[in-house]
Amino acid sequence: MSIDPGLLDDLEWRGLLAHSTDPDALRAALTEGPVRYYVGFDPTAPSLHMGNLVQILTARRLQQAGHVPYALVGGATGMIGDPKESGERTLNSLDIVKDWVERVRSQIEPFLDFDGPNAATMVNNYDWTASLSVIDFLRDVGKHFPVNRMLARDVVSRRLDSGISYTEFSYVLLQSMDFLNLYRDHGVTLQFGGSDQWGNITAGVELVRRADGGKAHAFATPLVTKSDGTKYGKTEGGALWLDPAMMSPYAFHQFWLNVEDEKVGELLRIFTFLSRAEIEDLEAQTAEKPFLRAGQKALADAVTTLVHGEQETEQAKAAAAALFGGGELRDLSPATLAAALQEAGATEVARGDGLPTVVDLLVQSGLCKSKGEARRTVGEGGAYVNNARVTDPDASPGEADLVGDGWLVVRRGKKNIAGVRVV
Repeated sequence: MSIDPGLLDDLEWRGLLAHSTDPDALRAALTEGPVRYYVGFDPTAPSLHMGNLVQILTARRLQQAGHVPYALVGGATGMIGDPKESGERTLNSLDIVKDWVERVRSQIEPFLDFDGPNAATMVNNYDWTASLSVIDFLRDVGKHFPVNRMLARDVVSRRLDSGISYTEFSYVLLQSMDFLNLYRDHGVTLQFGGSDQWGNITAGVELVRRADGGKAHAFATPLVTKSDGTKYGKTEGGALWLDPAMMSPYAFHQFWLNVEDEKVGELLRIFTFLSRAEIEDLEAQTAEKPFLRAGQKALADAVTTLVHGEQETEQAKAAAAALFGGGELRDLSPATLAAALQEAGATEVARGDGLPTVVDLLVQSGLCKSKGEARRTVGEGGAYVNNARVTDPDASPGEADLVGDGWLVVRRGKKNIAGVRVV
């Protein structure tokens, strides 16, 4: 495979270069021939998330440009975890970490090509760390790390007052050892990761130089934040998970569909493989006619297809349309319908002697505050069950009206929707 000389320019245009060790040397290396590079993922949760996706897609961009990827899943570093700002991590058992390693591997693999002249390789740092003795680790790795420089690291210095264990303090040594091992055994000369990992990444570059006199390169991608500077997530405290069991494809698609207008261009650059001309055209459409949400639609479709596949993307779009009367609810899979209704707002009601009346459904779903308000809504023609207008406030749906796994879709007006699951 030939090398794409425009790779670094494309990364810069996409806003994917927050830091680099030596921009000129990095550019020279990436244009002279195939570079072996690595990016690491610690299994500190059962799924990767939006921040990890930035690194996965960046790894894919480098491979498509002709370079050779090594995807590292940290079975060893995942046992410890990088120091957090908020305090000491809870250490997980070896069995849990092993399970998460396999989950993370399976999420990374579809994005890289494991065949051909620049085939990807998946590695686990547990393989070269588990058998290493403490004495060898201290002599061969620890001696290259001045304590004063370790103390000066931002996250460490901020944790000194509240307390930081030697375990987390030493994390940087383990991650740096990964770079040295991959340099020695596989000829890897480039590492990248998120900008919050920049201290760990540059420590690895320095270890390669100190231990072997080697020349290595590194760059970091910026952290992706909302317009107000806060982190993105499904909720204030939740991550945007890639595992469909932890965040449904429908909810995933909706997240991208609802990003702020001012962030659409940035996110299209980072998370899609659309061309510069396509992205700039979508930015222009968003600026001129923001109500059409052309940029958000293209973003949501592209990223959901990358992560979950085209079929799930089409199901997510069909679900969004069907909830508001633009499609047939019964054509949706039970899982997609349930996910869409959980996002819209869902409640459960008991059958009792029969299904609740429309008035009761409107109140129990939270769409109306009282039965009086519910009756007025029906009288004004604003009550719908499964997208059919209801004119009798005392009417009750029948068993045949249930869709999916026992759901009713209740709507007030054009936009207020709730799911009611009959149990």
